[in-house]
Amino acid sequence: MKNTSYPATESALRTAHSALAFVALGSNLGDSRRIILAAMARLQKISGRPLLKSSLWQTSPVNCPPGSLTFVNAVIRLAPRVGETPESLFQKLRALEKDFGRPPKKVLNEPRSLDLDLIAFGTETRHTPELVLPHPRAHLRRFVLQPLSEIAPDLVLPEQSKTIFQLLDELLDEEIVTRLM
Repeated sequence: MKNTSYPATESALRTAHSALAFVALGSNLGDSRRIILAAMARLQKISGRPLLKSSLWQTSPVNCPPGSLTFVNAVIRLAPRVGETPESLFQKLRALEKDFGRPPKKVLNEPRSLDLDLIAFGTETRHTPELVLPHPRAHLRRFVLQPLSEIAPDLVLPEQSKTIFQLLDELLDEEIVTRLM
Protein backbone atom coordinates (compact mmCIF):
# COMPACT_ATOMS: atom_id res chain seq x y z
CA MET A 1 0.00 0.00 0.00
CA LYS A 2 1.32 3.42 -0.96
CA ASN A 3 2.30 5.73 1.90
CA THR A 4 0.25 8.89 1.37
CA SER A 5 1.36 10.75 4.46
CA TYR A 6 3.99 12.70 2.50
CA PRO A 7 3.26 14.63 -0.69
CA ALA A 8 5.29 13.20 -3.55
CA THR A 9 5.64 16.07 -6.00
CA GLU A 10 6.94 19.61 -5.72
CA SER A 11 3.43 20.86 -6.52
CA ALA A 12 1.97 18.73 -3.74
CA LEU A 13 4.66 19.96 -1.34
CA ARG A 14 3.79 23.57 -2.10
CA THR A 15 0.06 22.86 -1.67
CA ALA A 16 0.61 21.15 1.70
CA HIS A 17 2.11 24.38 3.09
CA SER A 18 0.02 26.88 1.06
CA ALA A 19 -2.20 28.04 3.93
CA LEU A 20 0.61 28.38 6.46
CA ALA A 21 3.07 31.08 7.46
CA PHE A 22 6.60 30.57 8.79
CA VAL A 23 8.21 33.07 11.14
CA ALA A 24 11.84 33.08 12.29
CA LEU A 25 12.49 34.38 15.81
CA GLY A 26 15.79 35.67 17.12
CA SER A 27 17.14 37.45 20.19
CA ASN A 28 20.59 38.40 21.46
CA LEU A 29 19.76 40.95 24.18
CA GLY A 30 18.37 40.18 27.60
CA ASP A 31 17.10 36.74 28.61
CA SER A 32 16.86 35.53 25.03
CA ARG A 33 15.39 32.11 25.82
CA ARG A 34 12.61 33.64 27.90
CA ILE A 35 11.98 36.30 25.25
CA ILE A 36 11.67 33.74 22.43
CA LEU A 37 9.33 31.52 24.45
CA ALA A 38 7.18 34.51 25.45
CA ALA A 39 7.05 35.68 21.82
CA MET A 40 5.91 32.20 20.77
CA ALA A 41 3.08 32.40 23.32
CA ARG A 42 2.01 35.76 21.88
CA LEU A 43 2.22 34.43 18.31
CA GLN A 44 -0.11 31.59 19.30
CA LYS A 45 -2.81 34.20 19.90
CA ILE A 46 -2.76 35.28 16.24
CA SER A 47 -2.73 31.76 14.80
CA GLY A 48 -5.87 29.92 13.78
CA ARG A 49 -4.39 26.60 14.95
CA PRO A 50 -1.73 25.53 17.46
CA LEU A 51 1.75 26.65 16.48
CA LEU A 52 4.30 24.15 15.31
CA LYS A 53 7.56 25.16 17.02
CA SER A 54 11.18 24.26 16.41
CA SER A 55 13.70 23.74 19.16
CA LEU A 56 15.61 26.76 20.41
CA TRP A 57 19.05 27.12 18.83
CA GLN A 58 22.07 29.09 19.93
CA THR A 59 23.66 30.63 16.86
CA SER A 60 26.65 32.74 16.01
CA PRO A 61 25.95 36.32 14.89
CA VAL A 62 25.92 36.74 11.10
CA ASN A 63 26.90 40.07 9.51
CA CYS A 64 26.42 41.82 12.87
CA PRO A 65 28.43 44.68 14.38
CA PRO A 66 31.69 43.64 16.11
CA GLY A 67 31.20 42.31 19.63
CA SER A 68 27.64 41.11 19.01
CA LEU A 69 26.51 38.35 21.35
CA THR A 70 25.26 34.95 20.23
CA PHE A 71 21.60 34.60 19.34
CA VAL A 72 18.82 32.31 20.38
CA ASN A 73 16.82 31.42 17.27
CA ALA A 74 13.73 29.38 16.47
CA VAL A 75 11.09 29.06 13.77
CA ILE A 76 7.35 28.64 14.13
CA ARG A 77 4.61 27.68 11.71
CA LEU A 78 1.29 29.40 12.20
CA ALA A 79 -2.07 29.24 10.46
CA PRO A 80 -3.10 32.74 9.42
CA ARG A 81 -6.67 33.57 10.34
CA VAL A 82 -9.29 34.19 7.65
CA GLY A 83 -8.63 37.54 6.00
CA GLU A 84 -5.00 37.75 7.15
CA THR A 85 -2.63 38.98 4.46
CA PRO A 86 1.16 38.93 4.39
CA GLU A 87 1.11 42.67 4.99
CA SER A 88 -1.23 42.50 7.99
CA LEU A 89 0.78 39.67 9.54
CA PHE A 90 4.00 41.60 8.91
CA GLN A 91 2.56 44.61 10.77
CA LYS A 92 1.59 42.37 13.71
CA LEU A 93 5.16 41.03 13.83
CA ARG A 94 6.59 44.60 13.86
CA ALA A 95 4.18 45.56 16.68
CA LEU A 96 5.20 42.48 18.69
CA GLU A 97 8.89 43.38 18.31
CA LYS A 98 8.10 46.84 19.63
CA ASP A 99 6.16 45.32 22.57
CA PHE A 100 9.33 43.40 23.46
CA GLY A 101 11.39 46.59 23.51
CA ARG A 102 12.95 46.65 20.07
CA PRO A 103 13.70 50.26 19.11
CA PRO A 104 13.61 51.44 15.49
CA LYS A 105 16.54 50.03 13.52
CA LYS A 106 19.61 52.30 13.47
CA VAL A 107 22.37 49.88 12.42
CA LEU A 108 22.03 46.85 10.15
CA ASN A 109 21.85 43.61 12.19
CA GLU A 110 22.33 45.44 15.49
CA PRO A 111 21.73 43.56 18.77
CA ARG A 112 18.03 43.19 19.52
CA SER A 113 15.74 41.79 22.16
CA LEU A 114 13.41 40.34 19.52
CA ASP A 115 13.65 39.96 15.78
CA LEU A 116 10.72 38.43 13.88
CA ASP A 117 11.11 37.68 10.19
CA LEU A 118 8.24 36.53 8.01
CA ILE A 119 9.95 33.76 6.04
CA ALA A 120 6.98 32.63 3.97
CA PHE A 121 3.22 33.12 3.80
CA GLY A 122 1.91 30.17 1.84
CA THR A 123 2.89 30.56 -1.80
CA GLU A 124 2.62 34.35 -1.73
CA THR A 125 5.44 36.47 -3.13
CA ARG A 126 6.03 40.15 -2.49
CA HIS A 127 8.71 42.56 -3.68
CA THR A 128 7.91 45.89 -2.07
CA PRO A 129 10.14 48.32 -0.14
CA GLU A 130 8.53 47.14 3.13
CA LEU A 131 8.08 43.39 2.53
CA VAL A 132 9.89 40.78 0.45
CA LEU A 133 8.46 37.25 0.38
CA PRO A 134 9.81 34.74 0.67
CA HIS A 135 12.42 36.27 2.95
CA PRO A 136 15.29 37.12 0.58
CA ARG A 137 18.09 35.49 2.61
CA ALA A 138 16.30 32.67 4.44
CA HIS A 139 17.58 30.04 2.01
CA LEU A 140 21.18 31.13 2.74
CA ARG A 141 21.10 31.17 6.55
CA ARG A 142 21.71 28.16 8.72
CA PHE A 143 20.13 29.91 11.72
CA VAL A 144 16.85 29.88 9.76
CA LEU A 145 17.20 26.60 7.86
CA GLN A 146 18.24 24.46 10.83
CA PRO A 147 15.16 25.17 12.97
CA LEU A 148 12.93 25.27 9.88
CA SER A 149 14.14 21.80 8.89
CA GLU A 150 12.77 20.47 12.19
CA ILE A 151 9.21 21.53 11.44
CA ALA A 152 9.03 21.64 7.62
CA PRO A 153 11.91 19.73 5.99
CA ASP A 154 9.87 19.19 2.82
CA LEU A 155 8.83 22.85 2.45
CA VAL A 156 9.81 24.44 -0.86
CA LEU A 157 9.89 28.20 -0.46
CA PRO A 158 8.32 30.24 -3.27
CA GLU A 159 10.94 31.08 -5.92
CA GLN A 160 13.07 28.11 -4.80
CA SER A 161 13.23 24.63 -6.31
CA LYS A 162 14.76 22.71 -3.39
CA THR A 163 13.30 21.63 -0.07
CA ILE A 164 14.48 23.13 3.20
CA PHE A 165 16.30 19.87 3.92
CA GLN A 166 18.12 20.06 0.57
CA LEU A 167 19.05 23.72 1.05
CA LEU A 168 20.42 22.98 4.51
CA ASP A 169 22.36 19.98 3.25
CA GLU A 170 24.02 22.06 0.51
CA LEU A 171 24.80 25.11 2.66
CA LEU A 172 28.53 25.89 2.70
CA ASP A 173 28.57 28.62 5.37
CA GLU A 174 30.48 28.43 8.63
CA GLU A 175 27.70 29.45 11.00
CA ILE A 176 27.74 27.69 14.34
CA VAL A 177 24.34 26.44 15.47
CA THR A 178 23.71 24.36 18.59
CA ARG A 179 20.37 22.99 19.77
CA LEU A 180 19.55 24.19 23.27
CA MET A 181 18.05 21.75 25.76
